[in-house]
Amino acid sequence: MQTLSDKTRARMSDVLSGKNLGLRGKLLFAGPAIIASVAYMDPGNCATNIQAGAGYGYKLLWVVLLANLIAMLFQALSARLGIVTGKNLAELSRDNFSRPVVLIMWVISEIAAMATDLAEFLGGAIGLSLLFGLPLFVGMVITAIVTYAILIFERSGFRPMEIVIGAMVGVIGLCYLAEMLIAPVDWAAGILTPLMPDTPALFIAVGIIGATVMPHAIYLHSGLMQSRSDIRNDSERARVLRFSNIEVVMALAVAGMVNMAMVIMAASAFHQGYSEVAEIETAYYTLTPLLGAAAAAFLTS
Repeated sequence: MQTLSDKTRARMSDVLSGKNLGLRGKLLFAGPAIIASVAYMDPGNCATNIQAGAGYGYKLLWVVLLANLIAMLFQALSARLGIVTGKNLAELSRDNFSRPVVLIMWVISEIAAMATDLAEFLGGAIGLSLLFGLPLFVGMVITAIVTYAILIFERSGFRPMEIVIGAMVGVIGLCYLAEMLIAPVDWAAGILTPLMPDTPALFIAVGIIGATVMPHAIYLHSGLMQSRSDIRNDSERARVLRFSNIEVVMALAVAGMVNMAMVIMAASAFHQGYSEVAEIETAYYTLTPLLGAAAAAFLTS
């Protein structure tokens, strides 16, 4: 599949051959990890993070950090797989496992993908409904239109879509930076001390890990990298791997900070007096009188 324009591929080849080593040239290799990082900031993450912060304050923040570090490892390995083999994880699974195992893996992956897409689709509709007072159905229609509009960018190559999604990730990061400035944070509360308060906290911790380390993002990353650039020798392959590792660390570091900001915000706003808050809608309506409409708007953005 041709994911990039010929012009972009030519410029990437120049970078790999050493003709253009400036920052602008290196940025051509950014994109796949940014797209994968969207999966780490979806409504599932928001729900588990709010529940963790509201119920246990800062005590489960270390779980978010650990899950994000594990995700960095898996995404880096997935990208490496695509770069080195020229195949994605699904193709390699098909080639190396028996047919019954492949069919089981395919069915499980399809179910997981549909469940995840449904959660993200409904999350977008709920966000629009809360922000603009729209009926949920109208929010769903707008979400569907926006989704297809973003996909249209792929007609000009995958690069425009990467830029659009990267801009959206940047907006999310700025919104949660604003949340951190609005919500008073107790930095002396032992924020990253590893401990597990009780059994319900363990279930929430498992939910945090499950919402962070997700198979579909791993499959996706290997597919995005398998034919992204024209690699002619081992030296160029090593350079692409290095660029990929740097991008994975940076993109998922941003995603991790957004998730940590969600927990910190929930701990600051809800832990004392509103520990039962566990859903985006409840958090939105509870946050408005506590920290103002702006804080609630940033939460759903």
